Amino acid sequence: MDDPVLRVQSQLTHRDRVLLGWLYDHGVLTSFQIAHALFPSVDFCQRRLRTLHQLGLVARFRPQRADGGSYPYHYVLDQLGAEVVAAGRDERPPRRDHARTERRRWTSSRSLAHRLGINGFFTDLAGHARTHSGAELRRWLSESACGRAGAFTSPEDPALVRAYQPRIRPDGYGVWADDGVVVPVFVEYDSGGEQLSVLLGKLAGYQELFATIGRMWPVLLWLPSAARERNLRRLIAEAPPRVPVATGARDHAAASGLSPADAVWAIAYGDGQRCRLVDLAVYVADLRSASEEAA
Repeated sequence: MDDPVLRVQSQLTHRDRVLLGWLYDHGVLTSFQIAHALFPSVDFCQRRLRTLHQLGLVARFRPQRADGGSYPYHYVLDQLGAEVVAAGRDERPPRRDHARTERRRWTSSRSLAHRLGINGFFTDLAGHARTHSGAELRRWLSESACGRAGAFTSPEDPALVRAYQPRIRPDGYGVWADDGVVVPVFVEYDSGGEQLSVLLGKLAGYQELFATIGRMWPVLLWLPSAARERNLRRLIAEAPPRVPVATGARDHAAASGLSPADAVWAIAYGDGQRCRLVDLAVYVADLRSASEEAA
């Protein structure tokens, strides 16, 4: 019996597999995000996406703008694409209605803009890495992956892996590398629709997480505007957090033509001087070794 998963395997490139894996893990990406992250040109990207669509690997939809017109195509996995990814990861095949359920989820989701925002953060990093030798997005975890028990606990402590369920649900987690320097980061993507106190309240969850796993990484607060960033920094100055926090403003980055990899980050309790993402590696700490030395 002809197996469509086996039949399509020979037609996939490494880049296709990366894209299908991203859609499997992160739900939805726009054609422009995909082009920036993986392709040398938008035209080349669109031609390949049409081929993947014709093969039944991806599906697409185009939301309408409230003021008229439409957005670019948004891509999600089709059923065959989900089966290809699951087979490549040696996982159980997805349900027969997996792709339809996911497609309906994103076409009608009020959280679509937020998901595209956080996904855009990481595809911007991938795009920077594609055009800058020595830079690499080594890992990208979604909110749901971050929330799984044992996501950040050490495999050397299986009891903790089974028992600890993170209280905090980051919007994303990534490992960025540049010229041999590696920095893991948590990302909170702020849409601007909630009180700043709510955003600050999440830092207590990170403090608990770091104390539990014995490691500490920078927490990035990616805000929509420089004005909102200034307001947040004033609040942070009143009660400095006990975790490393860096803030950045998307409008500042866009106006300067910069990506999240560039000098757009300021330590929340510092003097406001901007640094590159990789420069935040100095705030990565092993709390286990520090506690052993103190003992």
